[in-house]
Amino acid sequence: MRVRTLVGVAALALVAGASFTACSPIYVIKAGIAEAKILAGRRPLGDVILDPSTDERTRGMLTLASEARVFAQTELHLDVGKSYTTFTQLDSDTLALVLSAAYRDRLVPRTWWFPIVGHVPYRGFFSEDDALEAQRDLDDEGFDTLLRPTAAFSTLGWFSDPILSTLLRYDDVALIETLIHEMSHAHLFVSGQVRFNESYANFVGRVGAEQFFCTREGGGPDTVKCARAAARWRDAQRYSHFLDQLIEDLQSVYADSTETTERKLVLRDSVYEAHKAIFEHEVAPTFENLRFGSFLERPINNAVLLGQMRYYHRLTDFAALLEAHAGSLTKAVAALVEGTQMGGDPFDLLPSDSPPPPPPLPPADAG
Repeated sequence: MRVRTLVGVAALALVAGASFTACSPIYVIKAGIAEAKILAGRRPLGDVILDPSTDERTRGMLTLASEARVFAQTELHLDVGKSYTTFTQLDSDTLALVLSAAYRDRLVPRTWWFPIVGHVPYRGFFSEDDALEAQRDLDDEGFDTLLRPTAAFSTLGWFSDPILSTLLRYDDVALIETLIHEMSHAHLFVSGQVRFNESYANFVGRVGAEQFFCTREGGGPDTVKCARAAARWRDAQRYSHFLDQLIEDLQSVYADSTETTERKLVLRDSVYEAHKAIFEHEVAPTFENLRFGSFLERPINNAVLLGQMRYYHRLTDFAALLEAHAGSLTKAVAALVEGTQMGGDPFDLLPSDSPPPPPPLPPADAG
């Protein structure tokens, strides 16, 4: 699962000599050291691709990534800077672990303050022991928690981010989705608006990947991957619509001032179970490519839901924004960039009366 961790920004804080008064200096130093190792291990993509010792799969994926970067810059007009022109081989299949937490009786995240980006609802760890210790501390304080791995991050253009070996475990479509997702952060990032930033990047990454595979030059459009990317974007909208409804029902429970905290926890569990049934019987059968199976496989808590909502909030409204600009992702993103410069809630820039998510496609043999 992709996520923008703050390890790169933590390294930047060291370079900038930022104040450590509100975030742990030890944490920032460890993150800075880990980021420095990643940057020190960079090799130019061309060198890796032409290296006879590079295996064919790695060579092919890095070549594809290089093409996608050019596409993002020249066709989508994203400000990609110098990121993703290099490659770093990591020693592990996991780049980092990301820890988030939420209050149990309300959909409010526990946040941490960092230089440059402000308050954010997660922390990244390169050490599993450090991550587990921090999670135990939050559990002891009574928070819902979520600890999960990540394979990529963006330093918002402050450093020349490399393509990491952890990304190469993805398939071609997921690789391009992730890279365009991360490049979109450097193009537009609204301080203190994590949910908007990640949902926006999810939108740009998925639509950008679809347009890349459907309009690819050279050998012509890749129809199989074009169809797969388009299906994943439709699935993401369906999942987003489901989550938005679940969150709305939970908010009704938490907002009831007549109920005790203990009663709210009972009611929230009933909402969880009701929506699990809706997901299993009504939503999951509509998916074409993505499955979101972890929704049923792991326990649900507020930290888990907020973690999902950071990436899947109002995606149908982002789709409506795209349609309002005649399918031009470049124009839709430009409208968001211009609108966010005015301040206020960036979600107010989206249409609020969007149609429901696309229905499932009929079977191939349907007459």
